[in-house]
Amino acid sequence: MAITSANRLELLQIAEAVAREKLIDPDLVIEAMEDSLGKAAKSRYGAEYDIRAHIDRKTGELTMERCRTVVPDEEYENTFTELTLEEAREIDPEAEIGTVLSDALPPMDFGRIAAQSAKQVIMQKVREAERERQFEEFKDRVGEIINGVVKRVEYGNVIVDVGRGEAILRRDQLINREPFRTGDRVRAYIRDVRAEVRGPQIFLSRTAPEFLAELFKMEVPEIYDGIIEIKAVARDPGSRAKIGVISNDSSIDPVGACVGMRGSRVQAVVSELQGEKIDIIPWNDDAPTFLVNALQPAEVSKVILDDDAERIEVIVPDEQLSLAIGRRGQNVRLASQLTGFDIDIMTEADESERRQAEFAANTKVFMDALNVDELVAQLLASEGFSSLEEVAYVEAAELMAIEGFDEETVEELQARARESIDEQNAKAIEKARELGVEQSLFDYEGLTPQMFVALGEDGIKTLEDFAQCADWELAGGYTTIDGQRVKDDGLLESFDVSLEEAQALVMNARVMLGWLTQEELDAQNTPEEDDAAEDEEKTPEGEA
Repeated sequence: MAITSANRLELLQIAEAVAREKLIDPDLVIEAMEDSLGKAAKSRYGAEYDIRAHIDRKTGELTMERCRTVVPDEEYENTFTELTLEEAREIDPEAEIGTVLSDALPPMDFGRIAAQSAKQVIMQKVREAERERQFEEFKDRVGEIINGVVKRVEYGNVIVDVGRGEAILRRDQLINREPFRTGDRVRAYIRDVRAEVRGPQIFLSRTAPEFLAELFKMEVPEIYDGIIEIKAVARDPGSRAKIGVISNDSSIDPVGACVGMRGSRVQAVVSELQGEKIDIIPWNDDAPTFLVNALQPAEVSKVILDDDAERIEVIVPDEQLSLAIGRRGQNVRLASQLTGFDIDIMTEADESERRQAEFAANTKVFMDALNVDELVAQLLASEGFSSLEEVAYVEAAELMAIEGFDEETVEELQARARESIDEQNAKAIEKARELGVEQSLFDYEGLTPQMFVALGEDGIKTLEDFAQCADWELAGGYTTIDGQRVKDDGLLESFDVSLEEAQALVMNARVMLGWLTQEELDAQNTPEEDDAAEDEEKTPEGEA
């Protein structure tokens, strides 16, 4: 394969044709040719040499040269690719360390094997360039909807021709019972683009909540223009979906705009999603109000929000329970996904029964601890008192506001409550000592005798033990595992210790022990570092 003047221009023409066919830069093809011809020349002259080929971009003339690098004497090892400074200056007086000197090689006939090898290298380089081009084209299109044609179906996975590449629509990303066949047109959401060894992998989805949002953006001009904003989406693909929308223009109804005249807009989305029913819900920043909207068509009597646990209790009339839960729990599950809260649904009868049980338990506590009759205990419980501490330390005026309670009665009740608390504390201290809790922990302010017992039962007996605790170990929290929120019970959670309070207790203990200075603690409590520290403390050991 001697490259003569007759076929020099053919090299450029071939490079141009390949680049045009593969939609890549012609320079990349020429560089691949140069690389392949250089490797082919090595098979003739010897693999030890550094031989480089160069193709003139205008004339197509091929030149080859042997290259050697100037290195210090103490690093000189390879006579084929290296020169000492003394040797180099015999060739070029201006040579310095690091200079590359080249010697032109005469034209050569590569032979059939070398030519075949060069062809394979060129093809490999072109494939790599094509893959790089595909990745660069699609990597910034994640989050878009793309149209394609089904190329083939493999084991339930749909391979889609998207023009300049192939994408995969896995069977778990297909809406149930979608019968795609070769040649069918398909619309899907670009979920991910990865650069892998075998080339860029484009992953599509028709079940992602974002697919529904993008479809509405295409059908509703107000969403595309930013007048209406989609705040949350929850889907049970192919069955039902809920979408929360809000309008930035008070004159435009977000729900009406998404539904369209006679339902034309929402119907276009429903048709694309194989008949998936869509509930369009007005967004509200107030979580309980938004939840009431999200549980439609069920009616809600009462909502109790627990921000710390990200949990909401919903009370519904008895006859509305099945409607609120939905078929196989679908309605409440979608409402939970939409709001981001765990939802507990109970009937009014269930709530009444629970309140009666709490009332009975509080009544018994007051009867036993205060040595009062049932009527007085019930009066305290019915007024919202749930602990001895509330009775002992509340303003006397609040107790005197209860019908039948005079000043003398209130003083006696508060005295009995304090006496009972002192007795319980003394018993708790004694039990904690039996558990082995040491004086260093007793001397630490901020913990109650009952807390000492809880810590001692878990093996935390010294101030050093306590200082080694993480805040989530004390206050509890939630860990997300496989997409599910799992409750982490805290040692002091039953004492209503928050995560922030637990963190302050632990850090102050470390300061007392000299593990930290107060200045270092103050420096850590900047807003940015505080959040990062909290996340780190909350991650259970072994999950980092």
